[in-house]
Amino acid sequence: MNVQQILSLPFLLLGFFFFIAATVGLLRFPDFFCRLHATGKGDTMAVLLSLIGLGIYQGFSLTGMKIVFIAVFMFLAQPTATHAIARAAMRCGQEPWVKGKGETK
Repeated sequence: MNVQQILSLPFLLLGFFFFIAATVGLLRFPDFFCRLHATGKGDTMAVLLSLIGLGIYQGFSLTGMKIVFIAVFMFLAQPTATHAIARAAMRCGQEPWVKGKGETK
């Protein structure tokens, strides 16, 4: 293993961890907004870390620079898209989950 592979491995593993954490949040949280929050934050961080790892692995080249530009774009676009989806859900009447409301014992 060379230095680039060693430096990129932690970023790729952390990206994989955040993808798994976002998936668990998607499956475990109670309502649309909690799930959107988990996937929005988790996927943004996972994509960013994974692309940084791939950029390090590629080194200073045209492909590496393209990966960095994609990472910057994703870092800006994903939270904006998550916000737009949440706002559209609120406008369509989707109610946030409230603990104790509508639960049966």
